[in-house]
Amino acid sequence: MSAWIAQTRERYEQGGLAGRLTWGRRPAVVVVDLQAGFTDPACPPGSDLDDVVARTAEVVERATAVGAPVFLTTIAYPPEELDRLVWLRKMPAMRALTEGSKWVEIDERLPVREPVIVKKAASAFAGTDLAGRLAAERVDTLVVCGATTSGCVRATAVDACAANLAVFVPRECVGDRAPGPHEASLLDIDAKYGDVIGVEEVLARW
Repeated sequence: MSAWIAQTRERYEQGGLAGRLTWGRRPAVVVVDLQAGFTDPACPPGSDLDDVVARTAEVVERATAVGAPVFLTTIAYPPEELDRLVWLRKMPAMRALTEGSKWVEIDERLPVREPVIVKKAASAFAGTDLAGRLAAERVDTLVVCGATTSGCVRATAVDACAANLAVFVPRECVGDRAPGPHEASLLDIDAKYGDVIGVEEVLARW
């Protein structure tokens, strides 16, 4: 752990941040955007997330074995929307994620590839029916995996917390394009929106 992270965490804890959450009675997993466009470095917004995919696959397998709901998201844009969206002006690399392309397909190494929630914004809740699906399953705890830590994972954790869900982020199951934003976002999530824990702790819950 770098010195600044340790110092910031200490300051947060002294200031009353970074409380700890309780695992609820009905957990679910949301796998955020582990699609080819993010897990294949050949795609403009992609990076090497092999380890993230492998560890997330373990979580998905365990959750499925005990009957916990698993939801997957992908980002996909109709061609006619590519020139309309502010996010795509900010991140033109995302224009590669067009409907029907291979880049929007869920990474084939994941053992579960359905149901897929298609989104166009960072959070898995924004403009989707995820909240309704979780409510229908009476979910009270959300395990968030995927990419990227500083973008869609963090946004999903923020919205899940706002929906009064206990959020747990297994650190081995999330990844980013660079270590700085990744570590800063894990610190931020752990301080304000959810518990960042080891994947083995998540597996042991099931």
